[in-house]
Amino acid sequence: MSASSSAPIRVGVGLILCAALAACSGFDGASLRLASVVSPYQIEVVQGNFVSSEQVQSLKAGMGRQAVRELLGTPLLQSVFHADRWDYVFSFKRKGEPTQLRKVAVFFKNDQIERVEADQLPTEAEFVATLAGRANSGKVPILEASEEALKKFPVPAKAAEPRVLPPLPASYPPLETSTP
Repeated sequence: MSASSSAPIRVGVGLILCAALAACSGFDGASLRLASVVSPYQIEVVQGNFVSSEQVQSLKAGMGRQAVRELLGTPLLQSVFHADRWDYVFSFKRKGEPTQLRKVAVFFKNDQIERVEADQLPTEAEFVATLAGRANSGKVPILEASEEALKKFPVPAKAAEPRVLPPLPASYPPLETSTP
């Protein structure tokens, strides 16, 4: 190949490289706009034991470990170095909202509750409302019908009597035939 025939190829490759670089510089702005519109699905992450304020109020000094386990569940943290302390930690992460983090520590002395330290905890109803709040953002319709409204619908015909099936056989034939 002569030098004069490779010159157009070099110019062509140079133009392709320049076009590719120009396209890349415009891709950043377009990709940012696209990323702001389209985002990947992010799951809700729930970790630990949810402990409500009602459960903590039910704890009384002198309760045994088994009673605490039945009321709050198995503790998330039980340290060998702190055998008289059970920690219940709960975290809930949802896209676009701050992470909820709550901690409850139960301290034992002679296998009975000595004291309880807890963050500000929601009631069960408050916690359920936060879970359902985002999913049910629309207004819930009233599900009531007056007698007049019900008369608009035809009364369904009486269902046919169920068919009586013959009894099942006492034994079934073998699945495989035996070959001699």
